[in-house]
Amino acid sequence: MLTAVSCATRDLAPGDRLDAWQRVLSRTFVDVEVTVDRDRPWTGELAARRLGALQIATEDFGPGTILRGARTAAADPRTHILVRRQLAGTALLLQDGRTAELHPGGLAFHDARRPFRIVLPARQRARILMVPRALLRLEERQLHALTATAVDGAEGGAAALLLPLLDGLVDEVTRVTAAGREQLARTVVDILATVALERIGGPPESALWERITASVRARLGEPGLAPQDIADQHAISLRYLHRLFQRQGTTVGAWIRARRLEAAHEELALPGAAHRSIAAVAARWGFTSPSHFSRAFRETYGMSPAQWRRAAGAVQAD
Repeated sequence: MLTAVSCATRDLAPGDRLDAWQRVLSRTFVDVEVTVDRDRPWTGELAARRLGALQIATEDFGPGTILRGARTAAADPRTHILVRRQLAGTALLLQDGRTAELHPGGLAFHDARRPFRIVLPARQRARILMVPRALLRLEERQLHALTATAVDGAEGGAAALLLPLLDGLVDEVTRVTAAGREQLARTVVDILATVALERIGGPPESALWERITASVRARLGEPGLAPQDIADQHAISLRYLHRLFQRQGTTVGAWIRARRLEAAHEELALPGAAHRSIAAVAARWGFTSPSHFSRAFRETYGMSPAQWRRAAGAVQAD
């Protein structure tokens, strides 16, 4: 569902503008207090669209300050993560004892669960994404380390590749079908999660690969083991998980199948496992269908499980 919110203070009487602007920001994002210098001219424009759980807004406002105080945060149940992508002008985002100075092209995360302040020295424009914290699949300690740290594609790394892609996907939202918007929203969240992990110094890819494969080996006997389960266990996006396996020249499903076959192959050769049926060995390593197991085993090893068991027994007897 694509719903829209819009507000322009220039359409209101001067005395009504500040209260109306504070109300629309609080309704669209989270409860905040807005202050402006009444001796300086200011205006505010907001256009927001919601795609299921994800909200995308463009804010044109300043000079002024947006504050979410401790009492407000405690009283407001909304705990989304907000991502500010600066489009024009500058902004200072303060949270958790840090200050991110954002210039056009910069991006920073802030957490609605805790107080924050945004200082806008002059009129500026920003895109703001509001994401349920669970969708980023980051631990609380990771979120606490992420807030008010500026991300800039000019620094290189994943951000240099992903931030322009992020902008393109967001611009595409209104031009695709409802089904396409849902897919775009998931892709946007995956990109944000990847950028966040890189910014906080997530585990090196080699170490992450070792950690993931070790945990998967320990879960080979779970018939329902799925890529999403693995991604959730390691607090990474599903897209990033698939990319890790692709870089190894395989897929998640193919890697799991190969490890299951290896484990069954080894067990069938053990004298101590001779009393177990082939179906029991297959089930032990996550195969729910004995016939499927037998076909996969023959394709991989050139003989049936029974033939391998006999051959292994003959070798051991010699």
